Amino acid sequence: MKNEPLAERTAPRRCDVAFTVDGRRVIAVAGETVAGAMLAAGERTFARRYGERRAPLCNMGTCFECAVTVDDAPLTRTCLTTVREGMDVRTDA
Repeated sequence: MKNEPLAERTAPRRCDVAFTVDGRRVIAVAGETVAGAMLAAGERTFARRYGERRAPLCNMGTCFECAVTVDDAPLTRTCLTTVREGMDVRTDA
């Protein structure tokens, strides 16, 4: 594990909440942000804007790079949104 790239490392997680990202089931720890859960699940691209891939940058809600559609609400900042059971996340925003 020492020589593994950081992005490839995983740690055991207690997961109590399930939601979907583009129809794919993702499990998360209750209380964590959607951005944290998506990153832990291996998501690296949250949206495409002007043809470029976007992912969390500031993680405090100012840059909107992590914005996706959550439960039909466009431009929802995943770094500020807590996961909820059954939440529907779409990255095609």
